[in-house]
Amino acid sequence: MPLPLILASSSPFRRGLMENAGLRFEAVAAEIDERAIEAPLEQKGATPDQVALVLAEAKALDVSRRFPGAVVLGSDQTMSLGARVYHKPKDRREAAENLLSLAGRTHQLNSAIVLARDNEILVREVAHARLTMRAFNAEFVETYLDRVGETIFRSVGGYQLEGEGIQLFSAIDGDYFTIVGMPMLPLLEHLRNLGVIDA
Repeated sequence: MPLPLILASSSPFRRGLMENAGLRFEAVAAEIDERAIEAPLEQKGATPDQVALVLAEAKALDVSRRFPGAVVLGSDQTMSLGARVYHKPKDRREAAENLLSLAGRTHQLNSAIVLARDNEILVREVAHARLTMRAFNAEFVETYLDRVGETIFRSVGGYQLEGEGIQLFSAIDGDYFTIVGMPMLPLLEHLRNLGVIDA
């Protein structure tokens, strides 16, 4: 009998990816303070990959402690441009500033997955996608923000590629799942190897 699988997240995007893949799982939000974990990492100069992995690990372990025997999936994503790590915008002004700083440049999404069972890490992996925004001006950004409304606060970059956010880009190098927030192909391979899903 397959091991029970738990997604340590309340993210509708990640839940949707797993449901669409036909996975049977339960979703349980991790009870952690992401910013409290992230701040000292950034002060120590942690890479965007390291930040994503530490946060994914914290989520997986938090839920694993509460559900013995289950395989728990923690996932997190950081967005980086060089050494700069972006966060979800606090307000419209910050969203506009972020988008303008990315215009005409290539940034990276770093999507981490961690699988844990009985408070032990089984798998740690980070997948990457590189996205190039086309050059655009402040007037376009204001028009774009008017159209997409509150959705800008749901993602780090202020865009959803599955919606109007696609209009911001000139090139994308990476798979859709990694961009949306969970690298599904390596995840499914790990779940097969662990006996969580049929091989």
